[in-house]
Order: sequence, then C-alpha cells, then structure tokens
Amino acid sequence: MNLLDLIISPAFAAEGINSDPSGLSQLILPGLLLVVMYVLLIRPQQKRAKGHKALLAALKKGDEVVTNGGVVAKVVSVDESFATLEIADGVVVKVQKQGINQKMPKGSIKI
Repeated sequence: MNLLDLIISPAFAAEGINSDPSGLSQLILPGLLLVVMYVLLIRPQQKRAKGHKALLAALKKGDEVVTNGGVVAKVVSVDESFATLEIADGVVVKVQKQGINQKMPKGSIKI
C-alpha cells in the first residue's frame, strides 16, 4: 500500500455480471457501425455514380450540358469516351465524357 492509496481509493475490476462477454456480443457494435456507414455513406455514393453513368450513356447530339469546370455548352458529337462541345459560335472543344457534370433543359443556353 502506498501513500496515494490513502488519498484515492484504488479501482478494481468488478467480478460477476458481465465480466466475460461472449464473442457475439462483442461483434454487435462493429456490425452496427458497418451498417450505419453503408446506409449513410456508401449507398448514396453508389446511387450518384449510377445516375452519372446513365447520364453519360444517354448523351446525344444537341443536348445542352454543364462540364465539371462550369462551362455551359451544346453537344456537337459523341463517341466512346469523348464528346465534342460547342461553347460559342465557331468555338468547339473536345472533352472526356467523364468531365460532363449535368444535362440542362433544352433552350437553356443561347449560342
């Protein structure tokens, strides 16, 4: 017994009720955390990626789009991995299809 034991009583582990939890009860909390992460983080990201992939697959000539850089343009042509966009009269750029962020309603831009 040292001097500190006289001031602060020592804490000992309790014996009895739940001193040796089973393996199943130890897996409940990590399992619950994995389910919460899937519902809050992984599933919404998968839905967004699926929607973006569908947008790129449906891209066709004449669509009006916004690129990731914020450039508003009209689609002139589309091939396997690139799209040719007209951003102004006579100004045509070629971008990767992955660089297209969203599709605008018809008549949104005036070129």
